[in-house]
Amino acid sequence: MLDESLLDAPEDLAEADRRGLLRGAAEAGARVRTAARHAAEAGVADLKPDGRPRAVLIAGPGAAATHAADLLGTLAGAGSPVTRLAPSGVASASGALRWELPGWAGSVDLLLIATPDGTEPSLSLLAEQAYRRGCTVVAVAPAGTPLAEAVDGAHGLFIPMATAPYDHDEPLAGSAPGVLWALLTPLLALLDRVGLLTAPPDALEAVADRLDHIAERCGPAIVTYSNPAKALAAELADALPVIWTEGVSAGPAGRRFAAVLAELAGTPAVVAELPEALAAHNALLAGPLAASADPDDFFRDRVEETPALHARVVLLRDRPLGGLTAAPAARDVALSHDTPISELEPDPGGELESLAELIAVTDFTAVYLALASGT
Repeated sequence: MLDESLLDAPEDLAEADRRGLLRGAAEAGARVRTAARHAAEAGVADLKPDGRPRAVLIAGPGAAATHAADLLGTLAGAGSPVTRLAPSGVASASGALRWELPGWAGSVDLLLIATPDGTEPSLSLLAEQAYRRGCTVVAVAPAGTPLAEAVDGAHGLFIPMATAPYDHDEPLAGSAPGVLWALLTPLLALLDRVGLLTAPPDALEAVADRLDHIAERCGPAIVTYSNPAKALAAELADALPVIWTEGVSAGPAGRRFAAVLAELAGTPAVVAELPEALAAHNALLAGPLAASADPDDFFRDRVEETPALHARVVLLRDRPLGGLTAAPAARDVALSHDTPISELEPDPGGELESLAELIAVTDFTAVYLALASGT
């Protein structure tokens, strides 16, 4: 059950935020600036690459590496394939995870290691394996960790992760907003230098400015009726989020939203891209999760009885290619099944800014859901 009164009680929200999630979301812009400075100080701007790598491999634990690989792969397009190396192991603990390079990886490939921990023994071994294969190694992790020493021994490039003092108070969630931007920003600067995507310093500064703007709009002091993140969190109370995305940037933002809802708020969600989502989720919206599936819900005691779980469509939109849009059809499908629909669309700007805005608003939404539901 979502305690909606908590959403408009900033002091109570701060008291409930034991993991620093709201601070991480609010400080995302500052993280981008700090991470960009760390990348510059590490020498990213002075690199003179011989050309594009044949393939980019990304290794790291949990959601942070998964989302970074998804975002970088989307932004890079078909220039060079971006592949996440999924770990194996018997548990999710850092000492139990194992990473291996694919057999074809060699001197024309680039290995990126992104982790908010840096103590994973297998990542240090992976850096050494890449060095023996001739792969270029770049890592982003906290300074002073075993991984930093391993990358230095492998003649790779190590970029210290942008951290905050409160990061050490509680274990960092892989989906935490501060973790994503601290790991992603140096990799954006690096791949811009390599020529794989476009993320020059002024674009990263624009991303930081956009994140600051969203923090002002979605902060805990802003009341629900004028706060898009709080409003969406209230709309998703007791609902199954059915996330539909349209546009290049919206795809990875929607997939991250679903993962963040699960990890931070304990809320399951399904996600698909338009227009395929209309067919993929049609039966879901027509089934027992439809708002009209329980005709007795109107007479339910709102205080004593647990509400039934119903679907709610969340449409994340970026500017679709060619101006073609399936949004009208999506609205028709949702409303034909008596399913409510929420929509988010970024303000005009570059591709990175649009992506940052969609991620920031949905991150704040997941954090408010987590805090107000006591997760």
